[in-house]
Amino acid sequence: MTSETDWLPAHTFTGPTGAVRWDRLGPSDGPPVVLSHGTPFSSYVWRGVARALARDHQVFVWDMPGYGRSEKTAGQDVSLAAQAHVLTGLLAHWGLDEPLVVAHDIGGAVALRAHLLHGARYRALALVDPVALAPWGSPFFRLVREHSDVLAQLPPALHAALVRAYISSTGGPGLRPDVLERLVEPWRDPAGQAAFYRQIAQADQRHTDEIQSRYGDIGIPVLVCWGEEDNWIPVAKGRELAALVPGARFEVFAGAGHLVQEDAPAELVAALHSFLGQVT
Repeated sequence: MTSETDWLPAHTFTGPTGAVRWDRLGPSDGPPVVLSHGTPFSSYVWRGVARALARDHQVFVWDMPGYGRSEKTAGQDVSLAAQAHVLTGLLAHWGLDEPLVVAHDIGGAVALRAHLLHGARYRALALVDPVALAPWGSPFFRLVREHSDVLAQLPPALHAALVRAYISSTGGPGLRPDVLERLVEPWRDPAGQAAFYRQIAQADQRHTDEIQSRYGDIGIPVLVCWGEEDNWIPVAKGRELAALVPGARFEVFAGAGHLVQEDAPAELVAALHSFLGQVT
């Protein structure tokens, strides 16, 4: 993977809920780092960070089932609970015992569930604007969840416009037009349109409620990063989360929205390098 236009994870892992596309960057003897994306995104949002970290780390990226280039099928379980099982299986497939994990949005909930409920061991965990504390879900997100069956029948052009407007609402300076279209693209064909509403319909706060009381048990280094202008999850949630995790560091990125990877990539890479350098 060498450019924005050819970011296509090259490998496939057959997980319990469908085929998972994944890739590896960087030196094979570098400390392993796993990057997990959120919704409605894919590993594409990590492309710049992944390439920067790959200078001295072995970096693993993956598209969750139902997202990006991974399998999207009717009846597929794409819940946070299912994705945590997939991540746990992927770590075993990659032969990673205690990788460094960086997770964004619902990827944060997935990484936390894998660690707290399924015994996935990490050397350290960096959470970037994660879904982790109740209540969560923007007004738009809740509206779509309540009417997912109806919205799944939208004409393709209206559906694409809805997804585009939703992704554009993350806050911060906004996405370049070509990046925005790349984020919308996986959801545009019939399988993608159905998958978009499926993953929202299955989003359930109970999957974070089940682990929220256990954040005080986390015994590894944790960095919580947040975009100051996040329109989806307010920065106050980041401060609250950092206060719940023993010894957690909290870092705010001025002017960045929910997609810190796009709004402040250099600052995020610097923060991750500093954090990861202290735990490797």
